[in-house]
Amino acid sequence: MAKESFLDFSEFDHDKVLVDADGIREINPHRFEMLLLDGILYCSPDIAVGYIDLSEDSFWVRGHFPGKPLMPGVLICECAAQLSSYFALTNKMVDDGYVGLGGLESIRFRVPVVPGDRLTVMLRKGKVRRNVLFTAEFQGFVGETLVADGVIKGVALGN
Repeated sequence: MAKESFLDFSEFDHDKVLVDADGIREINPHRFEMLLLDGILYCSPDIAVGYIDLSEDSFWVRGHFPGKPLMPGVLICECAAQLSSYFALTNKMVDDGYVGLGGLESIRFRVPVVPGDRLTVMLRKGKVRRNVLFTAEFQGFVGETLVADGVIKGVALGN
């Protein structure tokens, strides 16, 4: 049985960017190749949706794997972690500093993600211990196909 998405795809406009990469950089500390979010498409108190458009110029393409590039699963998780950080900070779950990756659980990679794809990540808020820990379920999609999912934990890191 296929998993349902946290948010119906008709609930947000896939082409209407609410926050672009510059706006994400105002919140998250990631820069250069490690900025793995191009934009935020939806954000509510419980759910966020972000994306990254993958190209042949993505830094991992040349080496993972030569001739048949495949987005590394760890980068899919990092994309979810960056959405988690943005979500926690903009929803004031952390007062000062930023959010770092604290753990991953029940991660599943279901379908390869390749250059030319738009990886859309949905995040659903879980348990929150303000200024300490944030948990969320995440789902990654290419189109409406679930490509990855799991649970992510973010920890508050001071300046």
